[in-house]
Amino acid sequence: MTENRPVLRERVGEIEILRLNRPEKRNALDTATLDLLNADLEELATDPRLRVLVVSTTNVRALCAGADVGEPLDHDGGVRRMVGFTRMYSLIEQFPVPTIAVAVGNCVGAGAELVAGVDLRVGGDNLGLAWAGARLGVPVGPARLAPLIGVSRAKELVFTGRVLRMADAEALGLLHRTAPADEAEAVAIELAGQIVAQSADGVRELKQMFRELDSGAQRVSYENDRLLAFQQHGSGLPRG
Repeated sequence: MTENRPVLRERVGEIEILRLNRPEKRNALDTATLDLLNADLEELATDPRLRVLVVSTTNVRALCAGADVGEPLDHDGGVRRMVGFTRMYSLIEQFPVPTIAVAVGNCVGAGAELVAGVDLRVGGDNLGLAWAGARLGVPVGPARLAPLIGVSRAKELVFTGRVLRMADAEALGLLHRTAPADEAEAVAIELAGQIVAQSADGVRELKQMFRELDSGAQRVSYENDRLLAFQQHGSGLPRG
């Protein structure tokens, strides 16, 4: 691994671990990081040997603090960055094997969307999970969160941006495992190992069935279209 790369990769048996690696920015996503993350997701999606993907971090202060709104961009650059976000959301939704997020520290905005977009979640005891889009008028949140906790609860979290701590998120059913922050990745890998112990072909087929029965692709596509219009023709995300 190249330690200064903003996305690090490690293969543990049939499990791939992607670690966001911008600790000085709490893993806020700029255009370059999105490009690398999306390229890794695209490559891994074609790997027939892969059984589980774990999305983690090199620093438990944050899985992802959202968009790097300090990135200096012109209008076209802002649109290009948003294209990167919508591509990431689609790639996560359509990933062919189970995905697990290590939800530690700041998981805000796009970080919360990443947490909600995967299949399974391990929460750390320092979790701060928040859907912050309403503060800037960003049309994001309903596509991934509502199917997980119900429309009524999702509305309250998306409209207010209230921060969920580990116990709150567990009570809502968002977390499948909990752990001290420093141990959360190990717990996620253990959970991944339980999936690897099942039939490889069977799990891939079940993942596809869940996707089709849940209509996830349609929901994500709808929200992505609203996000692109917001960046192209509305106020858009801040650009430094």
